[in-house]
Amino acid sequence: MLWRGRRQSDNIEDDRSDSGGGGIGGGGGFQIPIGGRTGGGGSILLVILVVIAGWYFGFDPSAILGGGDGGLLPGGGGQISDNGGGQGSGTAPANDEMKQFVATVLAETEDTWTGIFKSQGLTYEDPKLVLFSGQVRSACGFASAAAGPFYCPGDHKVYLDMTFFQQLDQQFGASGEFARAYVVAHEVGHHVQNLTGIMSKFNQMRQGMSEADANQLSVRIELQADCFAGVWAHYTAQKGILEQGDIESALNAAKQIGDDTLQKRTQGYVVPESFNHGTSQQRQTWLARGYKSGKLSDCNTMSGPL
Repeated sequence: MLWRGRRQSDNIEDDRSDSGGGGIGGGGGFQIPIGGRTGGGGSILLVILVVIAGWYFGFDPSAILGGGDGGLLPGGGGQISDNGGGQGSGTAPANDEMKQFVATVLAETEDTWTGIFKSQGLTYEDPKLVLFSGQVRSACGFASAAAGPFYCPGDHKVYLDMTFFQQLDQQFGASGEFARAYVVAHEVGHHVQNLTGIMSKFNQMRQGMSEADANQLSVRIELQADCFAGVWAHYTAQKGILEQGDIESALNAAKQIGDDTLQKRTQGYVVPESFNHGTSQQRQTWLARGYKSGKLSDCNTMSGPL
């Protein structure tokens, strides 16, 4: 991705020096139930895998384990990340390269969605993106690094612990700058859902639903955010800043963190009724659909087959 030298967003709040780099639970990883419970003495790799799953299953693992008080983050999804059980990035330079990359990607989403909203007679409100290390409080409650990148509709902010990117590359084989850009674009997709009223309708609909039905509805919301990320990628490609292999790296990232792939890695079997972000194939399909057409009308995941 040819991002260097392009505009960087001013809507970055760097709280890494304030949020604490050690995370919660001191020196160990988080163990997260995924369609069942993981054992108490899993390997470091297993811990890393299930921690990253916290993103795509939309919860804060530390809260489940008694390490936090935030519970499920409203509208959470597209959440990914972990500090690998080690130190966070609180001592990172204020203008480190990864921050510049994230700020550039955010700027590109701002430009794209401002144009799309304007074409429909609407005004786009730029979200803030908060960089944190270890743990953070948002309008949606407390979150640890294990909750990963998430969007909070209560304050219109995306929260990101960038140490996830390293884990995404090293542990999942989902490398490439555009794989990381996809992560940010997915969270911004939730912001678009919030601005257009889709997210509030989703939260209303899932009230009183069984867990299985709520999971199915969540899958539709998450796949739409993937499709919106694809729409952004469509317009980004038109600017000539994508390089060969960029789209493939984003599609690979979507594959590596599909519900079925994650569950196979962490527990050896899948529990379809517990899926709430979609299978690897579904995530790739909807990301590719948005990228191919660039049309919001092609991102209607709320009805019909997925």
